[in-house]
Amino acid sequence: MPDTASTSLHGSLRVAIAGVSGYAGGELARLLLSHPRLRHTPPMLLGRMGEDDAQPVALTHLHPQLSGIGQADQLQVMPFTWQQLQHRSIDLILLATPHEQSRAWAPQAIAHGMRVIDLSGAWRLQQEQNRAVYHLEDADPSLADDLQREAIYGSPELHAPAIRRARLVANPGCYATSMLLALAPLVRSGLLDLDHGIICDAKSGVSGAGKALVPNNLFMHAADNLSAYAVFGHRHTGEILEQLGLSAEQFHFTPHLLPIPRGILSTLYVRLRQRTQPQAIQAILDRFYADSPLVRVRPSPQLPQIQHVVRSNFCDLGFHLGPDGRTMVVVSCLDNLLKGAASQAVENMNLMAGWEQAEGLQ
Repeated sequence: MPDTASTSLHGSLRVAIAGVSGYAGGELARLLLSHPRLRHTPPMLLGRMGEDDAQPVALTHLHPQLSGIGQADQLQVMPFTWQQLQHRSIDLILLATPHEQSRAWAPQAIAHGMRVIDLSGAWRLQQEQNRAVYHLEDADPSLADDLQREAIYGSPELHAPAIRRARLVANPGCYATSMLLALAPLVRSGLLDLDHGIICDAKSGVSGAGKALVPNNLFMHAADNLSAYAVFGHRHTGEILEQLGLSAEQFHFTPHLLPIPRGILSTLYVRLRQRTQPQAIQAILDRFYADSPLVRVRPSPQLPQIQHVVRSNFCDLGFHLGPDGRTMVVVSCLDNLLKGAASQAVENMNLMAGWEQAEGLQ
């Protein structure tokens, strides 16, 4: 990795957001417009490249809710060009773009001397069999392979030192974030009987699917309803397997669509290797997240709820141990657009810049 990748971006940071029109892009704009380190250098806001007839559009036309925040009323979303990014001497670009677009743009951004935080799934997965779910094609497979090996999975709680030095950070998926934060301390402690398997029942609001017009996400389907989808095939499953070192036989995940705009609640069913007291499990979780400002561990048997995290930057964790001392339910809650996407990207930006992890988020 070049020396430039390990250099902190102290002082003024010039940031761009590509794909600001989406839900996560809008949240990124809101967070960065209020970030104390960017008060005098608001983010450059970009649309998509290749739209010849595209014209600048006011940010508050796309996101009226941002009016009055920072310099939002004066900012425009510009058509995407590399020339504009170079003219503004952008240091770091956040890609809130589709997987295929992020896969193509990240190498180009790095070639232009920028560091990258990608919110799509384009660079999260190191194993080809897991990455195949995205059907990605590379113009230069050799270059993409090299960059893929360099990419850092952007979970601040799990990989903060590597994120600080990275040129390319792959922001985790929203479901994956909720499950990894619940499971990582338990798996690393050796407490779980992995051969018994882990079952996760996770539920998300409809914004998790983005703005695309998907029939199952329309009001007539989602309202007054609860439905399972992507059974044995959700694209975030590979992230769990890779990050925790699990096999496909050890982890089973079924997502469900909730009739609410945003939020995720993941319920995980695990078995312990031996009879354990709740105090010992509480201590493992508390120690693991002692220095994690945006993870809140509830005292057992309190369990998190979506209403306590929605529109916040926190992930809340809690557990309940069964009477046998070996059967346990762990519950994880977060806002899929924030800790599951935009605010986690800001945490990564802070780490890459050499700032406090939660700066601008508390």
